[in-house]
Amino acid sequence: MSTTYTIDTSTSRANPTPAPMKRLTVPAILNRKGKEPLVMLTAYTVRMAQLLDPHCDILLVGDSLGQVIYGFPSTLQVTLDMMCAHGAAVVRGSYHSLVVIDMPFGSYEGSPEQAFASASRVMAETGAAAIKMEGGEAMAPTVAFLTARGIPVMGHIGLTPQAVNALGGYGARGRSNAEHAKIVADARAIADAGAFAIVAEGIIEPLARTVTAEVSCPVIGIGASADCDGQVLVTEDMLGMFERTPRFVKKFDDLAGRISAAVETYAADVRSRTFPGPEQTYQPKS
Repeated sequence: MSTTYTIDTSTSRANPTPAPMKRLTVPAILNRKGKEPLVMLTAYTVRMAQLLDPHCDILLVGDSLGQVIYGFPSTLQVTLDMMCAHGAAVVRGSYHSLVVIDMPFGSYEGSPEQAFASASRVMAETGAAAIKMEGGEAMAPTVAFLTARGIPVMGHIGLTPQAVNALGGYGARGRSNAEHAKIVADARAIADAGAFAIVAEGIIEPLARTVTAEVSCPVIGIGASADCDGQVLVTEDMLGMFERTPRFVKKFDDLAGRISAAVETYAADVRSRTFPGPEQTYQPKS
């Protein structure tokens, strides 16, 4: 569902004020189960949040920022400080979407108490509405602990990038009967513990349909099925910012190519001294 902004241009470019605007809530997202598909994308900066916000229901400040922004080989190097800083930026840049922030590796797995300390810090420092945690049945007690204390939780099952070393890679999940059953059990456990939505990543399409039908909260697919209750992608992947993208990504643009072409033109104008021209320079008043 697209949302129309009315922008007060008297404010700074970094902080436009839309009016009227009402941010989506956790109950509103939960109520979308089986209805109009939820649109979710990642955002890490104020400006990207501003551009995505009118078109999205959920903005995810994903720990994928470790690779996209910082050039890390995986998400495992991401810290709570990073998530808080980028999460606050995305909240400042958005007015409509529900903002969800990933809990980084090592910040919640130790105990429900550790998870609460980390999650409460994230929410207090960013103003986000919810957090996201990876893991299935083993994390269900932590999900219940957090939700009972007022912290909305989005789950994440299937291919869980923080567990890539244990999983042995990034391949699709759910092809064996045992793995199929485990993922269904994970989804049920997380939903029963109180998660308001679940990301299902990298699972075979029939399993994604089963999981979506089995739980009462919305299931948001990434590399799953169009029959999920919504979809999420890393924004830079779908915009074509990288030469290589996962198989499940559709490139909706070639932003990398367009940026490269614009910079090539800029470089040529600088070297030929055609930039800056009269329109970009200041002259003495006559």
